[in-house]
Amino acid sequence: MKQYVFTILFTAIVTFALSWAVWRLSMKYKLYPGIRERDVHKTPTPRLGGIAMFFGVVAAIGVSAANEFFAIFWVEPQQVYAILAATVIIVLVGIADDLWDLDWFIKLGAQFLAAGIIAWFGELQIYSLPIGGLTVGSGWVSFTLTVFAIVVVMNAVNFIDGLDGLVAGVCLITNGIFFAYSYLLLRDNTASNFSLATFLAAVLIGACLGFLPINWSPAKLFMGDAGALMLGLLMACSAIAITGQLDPTMLDPEDFGRSQLLGAFIPILLPVVVVLLPLLDFAMAVVRRMGAGKSPFSPDRKHLHHRMLDMGHTDRDAVLIFYAWTAIVGLSVLLMYIGTTAGWPGDYLIGLVYGVVGAAACLVVTLLPSRRTAPKPVLEPVP
Repeated sequence: MKQYVFTILFTAIVTFALSWAVWRLSMKYKLYPGIRERDVHKTPTPRLGGIAMFFGVVAAIGVSAANEFFAIFWVEPQQVYAILAATVIIVLVGIADDLWDLDWFIKLGAQFLAAGIIAWFGELQIYSLPIGGLTVGSGWVSFTLTVFAIVVVMNAVNFIDGLDGLVAGVCLITNGIFFAYSYLLLRDNTASNFSLATFLAAVLIGACLGFLPINWSPAKLFMGDAGALMLGLLMACSAIAITGQLDPTMLDPEDFGRSQLLGAFIPILLPVVVVLLPLLDFAMAVVRRMGAGKSPFSPDRKHLHHRMLDMGHTDRDAVLIFYAWTAIVGLSVLLMYIGTTAGWPGDYLIGLVYGVVGAAACLVVTLLPSRRTAPKPVLEPVP
């Protein structure tokens, strides 16, 4: 655990220092775009924070190569190199989009290219699902499923990037929960993929932790597409490194006590629920835009965070509510997993009760009318 704590702190310190430097340089050379109609902020703000996060991640990966504790996934480093190569592509395209607003088709093509590099050259694919020994199928099915999964998660994370501190905080909570889950698996089952997944989760925690202070409302610096897409890419890689490559016989439902069925599904359920809000927002956006005859990647102002603002919540309140939903949903499933494997009384019931009570509380807070009073419109007299 000490090595992971060091990784988190090291990544956070490097990311924070670089974020401050990127902000100063961006302001000095006016490297910030104009305000778009769908933007919430009112003053021009640089979007190049993804550069700082990228180099924080690269620094952590470089240090891990010299650390014997992480040697298990450096024995055959093609996975790490493929992830790095894909990340470079995504960050470069993201930076170009943050500066010049690239066509969505170019961005989507780069995402498929990056995902393909990870699945093909890195051989990091969804080979099996831990449900009764179920395998995905042929190599092409596995490759295709992996590529689409990575692209979907990348876009899901990018789609919620609309409020100060929203993505950084949500991903901090998400990766914190997934780190705990992967660490528990790693503790009981030493494997290179599990170690890589836990390491990536720790690196992402550090990157978000280091970036959040300068991104908190009122934000001085945005992570932009470069940062959001990179977070989604690495989160997908971390999840696939565990869920897609588990030995299905290792998680025999008979080992989970009374909650056999739930115990079998949790290894694929938790990686999904920790990014449930981004995935929900992404799915709603795609349906909404295609239903209107538009591209699924055409921008609009109808994301979940925009709807929260329209309900009367302040920017910070909306962000904190998103944090709460993320923590409640993710922690409830994590507690179910711990309960089923540790033999708690009631197995998964503690996590289930926590989730139901927490979700009810979040729902009340979400639907409460705003404390602010909207100004009454001034009506012109009818002639």
